[in-house]
Amino acid sequence: MSIQIIEAYYRAFNSGDFAGMLALLAPDVVHDINQGMREVGKDAFEQFLNRMNASYSETLSDIVVMSDSTGKRFSAELMVDGVYLKADPGFPEARGQRYRLPAGAFLEVQNGLITRVTTYYNLADWLLQVSDGQWSVRPGPAPTE
Repeated sequence: MSIQIIEAYYRAFNSGDFAGMLALLAPDVVHDINQGMREVGKDAFEQFLNRMNASYSETLSDIVVMSDSTGKRFSAELMVDGVYLKADPGFPEARGQRYRLPAGAFLEVQNGLITRVTTYYNLADWLLQVSDGQWSVRPGPAPTE
């Protein structure tokens, strides 16, 4: 069943097993980066993992994976606990700041391999956590009652 593929992908992430993650991806995997560009292919995904690993140390918890009725499309809800290790270009300086964020992902599986990974988290929340409230972010709309 494909849900085990998604669970194995996140287990590999948590153990730092990038080769294991890549083994679960289709050669032409589509990767939609949170508030970033779309990248295609395992090579691009591996480069992304290497960039992220240089700047962030993250562990995922409270992972809940859900499937549509076809077993081809999935969503995952999870918590990200991380440490900001090295400045990522365009973002605040890294000083070992810790952060905790809820995140979500959408994934597709075909022929036993993940063909799409789309990840979302609240970038404004992350920026506030790693910049001690000093980062300038545009506030969202006022709550309505």
